[in-house]
Amino acid sequence: MIEIRIHGRGGQGGVVASEILAKAFFKEGKYVQAFPHFGVERRGAPVAAFVRVGEPGSFFVRTNIYEPDHIIVLDPTLITAVNVLEGLKPGGWVVVNSPAEPHELGIPEQYRVATVDATSIAIQHKLGSKTTPIVNTAILGAFARAFGAPSLETLIAVIREEAPVKPDENAAAARDAYERTKLSAEVQV
Repeated sequence: MIEIRIHGRGGQGGVVASEILAKAFFKEGKYVQAFPHFGVERRGAPVAAFVRVGEPGSFFVRTNIYEPDHIIVLDPTLITAVNVLEGLKPGGWVVVNSPAEPHELGIPEQYRVATVDATSIAIQHKLGSKTTPIVNTAILGAFARAFGAPSLETLIAVIREEAPVKPDENAAAARDAYERTKLSAEVQV
C-alpha cells in the first residue's frame, strides 16, 4: 500500500487533487481511497487530503495518514507553517510547488525532493487568478514525474474527465509541470 498526504491551503484544489490522483490510479487497476481533512477552515487556511493506493482488496483502513510514503505540497509557505514532513517515511518523495531547486528547500537528505513552479504554470494556463492560482493539476503532473505513476496519459485523461472547469487547460498544466519538474539527487538514508 502507498499512502500520500497532500498539504495545501483552502481554495488551492487539494481535495480535488486527491480525487483526481486516486481516480488515475484506479484507472490503472489499483484499489484507492481519497478523502480530505479539514474543519471549519476558510479560504487560505491549511488543509490536508489523503490518498491510499494498493492492490485490489489490499486494505480496509479508514483513518488519516500519519506515516505517509510521499507528500505533495501545494503551497511552499506550508513547509515552515506546518510540519508537512511529520511521519514521512525515509526515501519518500516531497513534491513541492516552488521555483527553487530541490536542494534549496532545506528538506533533510533522507527524502527525495521534486520541485515545480506550479504557480507560474497555473497562471500561464489561466487556472484561477494571478493572485490565487489553482495549482492542483500542475502539481499532480510533477508527482507523476517524480513517483513514476500514474502514467501521464492516464492522469491527463482523468483530469479532462474530472476537472470542474477548463479541462483542457488543466490537462496542459499537468503536462507542462511533468516536463518542468526538477528532481533531487540520490537520497542519503
